[in-house]
Amino acid sequence: MAVALITGSAGLIGSEAVRHFASLGLDVVGIDNDMRRQFFGAEASTAWNVVRLTSDLGEVYTHHDVDIRDRAALAGLFSRYGRSIAVVIHTAAQPSHDWAVRDPFTDFDVNATGTLNLLQNVRDHCPGAPFIHCSTNKVYGDRPNSLPLIEQETRYELAADHPYFNGIAEDMSIDACLHSVFGASKVAADVMVQEYGRYFDMRTACFRGGTLTGPAHSATELHGFLAYVMRCNMERRLYKIFGYKGKMVRDAIHSHDVVSAFEAFFRSPRSAAVYNMGGGRRSNTSHLEAFALAQEITGNEMVTEYHEANRIGDHRWWIGSNAAFQADYPDWKQVYDVPMIMREIHEANVDKWVPGSGS
Repeated sequence: MAVALITGSAGLIGSEAVRHFASLGLDVVGIDNDMRRQFFGAEASTAWNVVRLTSDLGEVYTHHDVDIRDRAALAGLFSRYGRSIAVVIHTAAQPSHDWAVRDPFTDFDVNATGTLNLLQNVRDHCPGAPFIHCSTNKVYGDRPNSLPLIEQETRYELAADHPYFNGIAEDMSIDACLHSVFGASKVAADVMVQEYGRYFDMRTACFRGGTLTGPAHSATELHGFLAYVMRCNMERRLYKIFGYKGKMVRDAIHSHDVVSAFEAFFRSPRSAAVYNMGGGRRSNTSHLEAFALAQEITGNEMVTEYHEANRIGDHRWWIGSNAAFQADYPDWKQVYDVPMIMREIHEANVDKWVPGSGS
């Protein structure tokens, strides 16, 4: 039986990938040691998702509580499944700017070295398997902040005649800009994935995601923008706005749309591919606009607190272009937009995220 090996399998994108590739008839081997709990505390734990996946999928899903920094444990897993591994989907990561500053060694060991460990195991044990890497738009550092943005009532925006109005393309430089410690570790991973594709002729792809979101997100302050907006609104907890007057813009792509892109690459892989992957012009919002939508959905006013200082390296505006991916995979279709995403997050958590339930 063909196997899909998925790291971060209890997280947002990982768990969506588990379900999706299981539905394609593959056995799924999941790797997740719930480091999200260590990073962000109990409310961010993904343990609940492991229980749900094993219950829903039964023998189709095999879970391994393995750390991607543990080379011996990874080698044992890859040796066990060998060339039965048909695809490797790497979503495990330390995802926070703020956390990376507190412990840069762990951040780099997880994001960069963990990725290298996986690549080498693919090379050693299943070199024909496509390697799909969840990268990030943070590899571009704060370069997007050099764009000639126009301040509007609820957001920053680009002029309609700007080359990047329909989305930032992969030709934006990643050099000579501020990345944050987290961004730097993700750059290292991103470039290594490309290098294994070119140097060893492996089939690899870096998907440089914008705001990846959906109802399976274990939302917390340092990671999970739209889900955390909804959680704060529903639980009546304080949402802290960091700089830019709350007008910073994010594109948001639902985990379903991300994973359907993974399937397209899996079915027709390339070598050293790099794709921006986000909501694009179809699905984007500023913080102020997301607050207004949350209030419309629930009837609750947002409780917010403004902090003048923005997070270091944070983007004022990010709308990525999916044009390169759509050119290579024209049958891929984006389904969700921001209102659909936020309503689904609300519906999925209406009985869980209630006032007084937050820590």
